[in-house]
Amino acid sequence: MCGAPDQDELPPLEVGAGEAVVHGHVRRGDAGLPGAYVRLLDRTGEFTAEVQTSATGYFRFYAAEGDWTLRTLAPGQSVDTAVTAVRGSAVEARVEVPA
Repeated sequence: MCGAPDQDELPPLEVGAGEAVVHGHVRRGDAGLPGAYVRLLDRTGEFTAEVQTSATGYFRFYAAEGDWTLRTLAPGQSVDTAVTAVRGSAVEARVEVPA
């Protein structure tokens, strides 16, 4: 188990000038997917962090500026989603897991 904060109890999203945030929802069809694992991989594919989605499928990472891959793990499935984190902003990713 990682030391990431519980995604159900995160404070409101605020982005400082020196921060880059990657956040979003993991969905299956029209519903959020709770309990999926989302990994943050750097541009070389190296593991950086992991969180488990909230009851609504929400996740959040504070990342360095640059290109990242979100690897979402749900029972029997793995979905990769490319994102680019930008300092001073929050990038919202929508991850779709096939039904």
